[in-house]
Amino acid sequence: SKPRGPTPCSNKGHYKDIKIEEPRGLGPFYFFGGTNGAEIVCSYCERRGWKRIYNKQREDFRLKWCETKSQMNYSRFKQGRHLVFQIPNNMVLTTKIGLLTSLREFERISSRIKYKDGHRLKMEEFIPTTFRMDVKEEREDFFSHLENAESSMWICKPTGLNRGKGIFLLKNQQEVAEFRLKLQKMEEYQAERKMPLRPIQAHIVQRYIQKPLLLNGRKFDVRSYLLIASTAPYMVFFRHGYVRLTCDVYDPRSKNLSAHLTNQYMQKRNPLYSLLKEDTVWSMESFNTYVNERFQVAKGLPRDWVLGAFAKRMQQIMTQCFFAVKTKLDCRPGFFDLIGCDFMIDEDFKVWLLEMNCNPALHRNCEVLKEVIPRTVGEALDLALELFNKCRLRQQILPLVNQQDFVLLYCGVLGHVDNKRTDSSEFYQKAKNNRKPRQHKTRTEITKGNVAPQEDPLTEVTETETLPLYQNALSVGGCQKVVRRKTAVPGVRQKLSKCDSAEGRLKAEDDGKQPKA
Repeated sequence: SKPRGPTPCSNKGHYKDIKIEEPRGLGPFYFFGGTNGAEIVCSYCERRGWKRIYNKQREDFRLKWCETKSQMNYSRFKQGRHLVFQIPNNMVLTTKIGLLTSLREFERISSRIKYKDGHRLKMEEFIPTTFRMDVKEEREDFFSHLENAESSMWICKPTGLNRGKGIFLLKNQQEVAEFRLKLQKMEEYQAERKMPLRPIQAHIVQRYIQKPLLLNGRKFDVRSYLLIASTAPYMVFFRHGYVRLTCDVYDPRSKNLSAHLTNQYMQKRNPLYSLLKEDTVWSMESFNTYVNERFQVAKGLPRDWVLGAFAKRMQQIMTQCFFAVKTKLDCRPGFFDLIGCDFMIDEDFKVWLLEMNCNPALHRNCEVLKEVIPRTVGEALDLALELFNKCRLRQQILPLVNQQDFVLLYCGVLGHVDNKRTDSSEFYQKAKNNRKPRQHKTRTEITKGNVAPQEDPLTEVTETETLPLYQNALSVGGCQKVVRRKTAVPGVRQKLSKCDSAEGRLKAEDDGKQPKA
């Protein structure tokens, strides 16, 4: 019989009152901690006959998926036996200060190396001007910069928080002066309490993009995914996500944060959310159609710019962020990570990276999310498991049987992968012709009560199965070609992704090393 225990929807307050009967036997077992994505991950495991365990101290699990890393005891991690969601030190990529520091270090080091044109981006090309408030020199540079600069808006973000918590805007000199005074008082208070080593406040201040591209007059950003499916060897992928829009028409002077921040957590606070819910999230196909119709001619864009040039730009930025942390991440066999990457486009169609998030939201509160999220999580787990098992059994990695919508960016055996198919619109044109995008009503139409009947989401899901956004990015033949071209000794052919290479060799026995700090 199925063990009794807290379900994904159980009330947290009653956990201590429920008697949990732990499953025993040979397994395989999995542990899930938290609520974000619980139904998706648990259903995935149970379809494979895995049994859920609830004691986080147990070590006989195959997969451990924890919402927060405090639930994961990395000191008991067994490489080659355990598959664990979230790389222990992913904060070098997924916190605002961590990402900023990593990119700055990478730019300083790589500036001494000569790259081919287009191989490396400058930070200023994809990161808005940013200052750290926990570093005194940078705080003073920021305020000095404002004294000599034209009037502009800035956005202040705390590091380590998500869903828009703690964010506020600096819209004029008076607000800047008040913010500066607040920081000075905090510094004086810490000096009096003799806490000089404690940082003032873990915030960054970033230039606000005041002229964003708008969809039907509303501000938006794009959530895409970076999957590190394996760390030994590194296997890094990109996947399209969805578009997040505000409920209100954009007004840069608005004091309402929900007009500036697009995430669902903020939009749910808007009184119009219940009416506009389905229109606050668009599919990438709908976004692509909108840009084709409204901006292709006016802005001189290539057709299917969203699924072509924009996708390639996001991949370039993600790849550079990965290179910035490649030597920092704890890369033991069995770690994998799914990271939510948020991008914004300005009115000149310049692409900006806003942030990267660990444990991205996996809620499915509208039809587009019901389609995108389960497919994303399912394929991420498929790829992580396939790579884990192939390396554990020392099998050839490529081709990947489970690769569908994810695009390979970096292969630890081959190095950087140039996905030339990204530029081609032939596949996307075929997809567009076979799949009609969702029609989005304007805010006026919806508030007047002209709400269109809900579409059947199963139609879109079925067609997405048939026509994924991307075909497999890499074929075995293509990989062999690249490897042969890079082989230094004529007549010697490197084998593709064998895990007995220096980077991919695995041990089945326990490893007693502690995780990196």
